[in-house]
Amino acid sequence: MKSHTRVVVIGGGVVGCSVLYHLTKFGWTDVVLLERSELTSGSTWHAAGGMHTINGDPNVAKLQKYTVELYKEIEEYSGQDIGLHMTSGLMLAATTERFDWMKSLLAKGKYAGGEATLISAQEAYEMMPLLDPKQFVGAVFDPHEGHLDPYGTTHAYAKSAKKNGAEIYLHTKVEDLVQLEDGTWRVITDKGEIRCEHVVNAAGLWAREVGRMVGLELPVLAMEHMYLITEDMPEVIDFNKTTGKELMHCVDFDGEIYIRQERNGMLMGTYEKDCRPWSPIETPWTFGHELLAEDLERITSELEIGFRHFPAFNNAGIKKIINGPFTFSPDGNPLVGPVRGMTNFWSACAVMAGFSQGGGVGLALANWIIDGDPGFDVFAMDVCRYGDYATLAYTNAKVRENYSRRFSIRYPNEELPGARPLLTTPIYDKLKAAGAVFGASYGLETPLWFAPEGVEDAFSWRRSTDFEAVGREAKVVRESVGLMETSGFAKYMVSGEGSRAWLDHMLACKLPEVGRMALAPMLNDAGKLIGDFTIANLDDEDFLIIGSGIAEDYHMRWFEQHLPDDGSVDIEALNLNLVGLSIAGPKSRDVIAKLTHLDVSDAALPFMAIREMDLGMAPVILGRVSYTGDLGYEIWMRPEYQRYVFDTLMEAGAEFGISLFGLRALNALRLEKSFGSWSREYRPLYGPLEAGLSRFVALKKEASFIGKQAALEEKLSGGTLRLRTFIVEAKDADVIGDEPISYNGEVRGWVTSGGFAHPSGVSVAIGYVPKEIADEIDGWGVEILGEILPARLQPLSLFDANGSRMRS
Repeated sequence: MKSHTRVVVIGGGVVGCSVLYHLTKFGWTDVVLLERSELTSGSTWHAAGGMHTINGDPNVAKLQKYTVELYKEIEEYSGQDIGLHMTSGLMLAATTERFDWMKSLLAKGKYAGGEATLISAQEAYEMMPLLDPKQFVGAVFDPHEGHLDPYGTTHAYAKSAKKNGAEIYLHTKVEDLVQLEDGTWRVITDKGEIRCEHVVNAAGLWAREVGRMVGLELPVLAMEHMYLITEDMPEVIDFNKTTGKELMHCVDFDGEIYIRQERNGMLMGTYEKDCRPWSPIETPWTFGHELLAEDLERITSELEIGFRHFPAFNNAGIKKIINGPFTFSPDGNPLVGPVRGMTNFWSACAVMAGFSQGGGVGLALANWIIDGDPGFDVFAMDVCRYGDYATLAYTNAKVRENYSRRFSIRYPNEELPGARPLLTTPIYDKLKAAGAVFGASYGLETPLWFAPEGVEDAFSWRRSTDFEAVGREAKVVRESVGLMETSGFAKYMVSGEGSRAWLDHMLACKLPEVGRMALAPMLNDAGKLIGDFTIANLDDEDFLIIGSGIAEDYHMRWFEQHLPDDGSVDIEALNLNLVGLSIAGPKSRDVIAKLTHLDVSDAALPFMAIREMDLGMAPVILGRVSYTGDLGYEIWMRPEYQRYVFDTLMEAGAEFGISLFGLRALNALRLEKSFGSWSREYRPLYGPLEAGLSRFVALKKEASFIGKQAALEEKLSGGTLRLRTFIVEAKDADVIGDEPISYNGEVRGWVTSGGFAHPSGVSVAIGYVPKEIADEIDGWGVEILGEILPARLQPLSLFDANGSRMRS
């Protein structure tokens, strides 16, 4: 065994072998994979081997498409048969609600060149005669689906990597990981020790245990998963002989089952409601090529629906039952990327759909290790999308919920109850008593809207029971004054004698002077947006940065990776040690004035000013800024003061008709201003010019900020896209994101976000289109629930186009 190497990949499943192969494909050949047993010995060997390209997140769908297209390449290069069966596939809908969901899912793939099509139940039956068309409303046909041999595919990756120079050591168990002062790693095994620069945790069922070797508790849990294989079925044999084809892969969402042909019989699997975690505390190292006890009773209800939807199964004998563990994260997506706070420790685990996503995960991680960037927007899979709230018990609860709902509809306004409430602020009970309907964001309970007595959230693809209430909340802000909680924003304090110079390098904006704020884009080396913040200069060595709450660990990882070695800069994520409230509307200044002796006139406290002051008896940080686009203030305080400040503001605002509003009303208000948001309009896919943020990029400042050269090149070239706002002739549903935008009947762009702008009374879609047509007013269409609706470019903000309200 080698004593030194560049990268050690731990785990010989499909994901670990994919990572190894991609590293060698891109030129890093001094790499090693360690496997405690044989290749495929964890979850890979008993996987059903299905694959598909459709995903609710278009960025993940691109990686799945890459994975499927990669298989012929590795089969040819390695000489290893992977048992590839490109049968095509059906996604079946037994209800109109499911069919609506499929329409939206299909639309998301249109601008990415997806070839899936919507078909009737009868057409589905003609393609797949085992189903009963009377049980279904319709289906989606996808030509890029099928299945393969998990053993052969994993070995094809491994042989390709070895052909490129990688080494694989089997029966070599990693027992400990130790990082040295120079950042390199000691990988201690039962066969000796290897020194390396990078460690990749692709340990699958044992990823949690490998993480614990470095003091990390990864949010990953194994679940028992069952599928059965039938005896030979005459219906299958007859179809094969008659058509010369295999029966296609089918997902029956409402039956919560999937099926495909297996030799002359069929395979049927399910994600059952009555699910079971496997080894929830610690995975035994002795577990290997073995299965778990059969438990057909647990999946009886799902099988009954399956047999009704596919009547031929009623006459089929069961040849084999497979029950094996697979790992999941709380939301079902992989955990990929560099782990915050560690040098060159990488995660590639919880890849439940390994044969749909394994190639894409290997590609992204290899890019990340070699180039410092995944080359794609992979935030949906980033290990840093979870914070320290994702404990063992939290993970257990959320994974069980996710598994049991894997084939359930997730409506755009639906909030799942698992592991809640967890994080709450001091005014949680007051908001709840006022009718708050909460959503969980980064573990924190955050008010979405305030329901009148007797009204509940009804989940739907169309406008729902919250519509009128959200409209009232938004209109109160525009007409008088509203109050919302902002504790869910991420807050960072940057301090130290080197803080100003460091921030000048990290952020693309011109830094504000003392007592002022600025909008602050943050770019990566390629000049793409990886953050959008508000930065406040408190005293030239202390800066408060406000950003998206869901990206806190993501941004802290970036900040910490770039801290100077001399200790001149300190950065702290304040979490709930600093909580917030915001008031906005034409009467908001009047409310603030009642609580302080200080002058808060526009002259004394202008737009984008910030002060440390008292409100009533409470010390706060007050900034004159509001995401509503109206006159407004953000108020930050230590948590012990929040209840007092909340009560004081509500009391002072009573004479002005102050009312509470939530995130859904905030969305309606920001749409009127065409304000973008992180992970939707602003993400690593776009440059600042394309995203409409170029005016906040200080290309002329002396500091050489990260991405400056790329941003300059984008300015000179003009980029390729433009972010635009459209008014849609919607009916009873609004966009939610990722819908296609067409121009003169041809799909040319995509929606990033939108909704109903209640005060203006119109449906709004924000999205990206090619710059060449970005200023055309008419000729646009936006697809909602399968119908292309006329849309019109909105060149100016719907509300306060010249910004006079928020600046006066």
